[in-house]
Amino acid sequence: MNQYAAMSTKPTAQIICDLRSDTVTRPDAAMRKAMAEAEVGDDVFGDDPTVNRLESTLAERLGKDAGLFLSSGTQSNFVGLLAHCARGEEIVTGRAYHIHKYEAKGASVLGGIAFEPLDVADDGALEAKAIAAAVKDDDPHMPVTRLLGLENTHNGMAIPLTRLGDAVQAGRDAGLAVHLDGARYFNAVAALNCPERALADMFDSISICLSKGLGTPVGSVLVGPRDLIARARRWRKMLGGGMRQAGVLAAAGLYALDQNISRLCDDHTRATALADVLREYGDVQHATNMIFFTPPGGVTADLPQHMAAHGVQLTGATGTTRLVLHKDVTDDGLHAAIDGFRSFFGG
Repeated sequence: MNQYAAMSTKPTAQIICDLRSDTVTRPDAAMRKAMAEAEVGDDVFGDDPTVNRLESTLAERLGKDAGLFLSSGTQSNFVGLLAHCARGEEIVTGRAYHIHKYEAKGASVLGGIAFEPLDVADDGALEAKAIAAAVKDDDPHMPVTRLLGLENTHNGMAIPLTRLGDAVQAGRDAGLAVHLDGARYFNAVAALNCPERALADMFDSISICLSKGLGTPVGSVLVGPRDLIARARRWRKMLGGGMRQAGVLAAAGLYALDQNISRLCDDHTRATALADVLREYGDVQHATNMIFFTPPGGVTADLPQHMAAHGVQLTGATGTTRLVLHKDVTDDGLHAAIDGFRSFFGG
């Protein structure tokens, strides 16, 4: 099942509930106002004050030296891996984690970094013993294992700090640096009910996505040690990722950090309500703002077509469909989704 499968059916009604991803959120009027009023400069020269403020704010908030604003989560992870690893070195990560499965192996194709993928446990974690066993001996026949890459949340699951801590410690014991793909970092913090730094303190570098649950139109921030962020900034330039008057985008990120984190629990609550209904009709895996739904016989093309007619947009995935709740799904949108599923399954 490809969670990024596009919807093959053109909507036949006005879409009032888009469940394809939390990336579909659109900036609201207050965020657009903040963007329109942003003070800007040339970020490549380092003189965009709004970008600088976003980078320093998020870095300080998570207890890191510095931050780097990038165009996407994939780019943020990529320059992070490049800053950690030289060509021919290796990252140990989860086979189902985003950096391995859904980023086109860019770190290998363009960066010469090898992957050592491990099976992911049912709770989304990597097992400490498996990490330790994956680290290579000092042998010229083998790549140098340099980095451990973890993820939280994974498929919506907020991995407990104790489980993460065991994995991180296994990496530290082997002399590895540790990177976190925190695309939905604040969803994890909300679900774990922990201080933001309690999660951040475990990792050398963290990639934070602003354009998912936080609702900005574009962008991620990589935070970490000052020297690593300096290397990442150089890699960003090589990859064509240097942006000029990017303060109009950074302003959206600053607004989101102030306004949109506390409301993430609303998405989790709506996801729970929808999951409870869908359990009447099939297998449901649910955590934070995500639901993976598999009806008997699997999802067929009839389901997204039916839901589209009810103003609800799903992915075109077959078998299992991923449903993601976010700030643009209102109570009215949730009720439309529930009514659509019930009418399809005959409830």
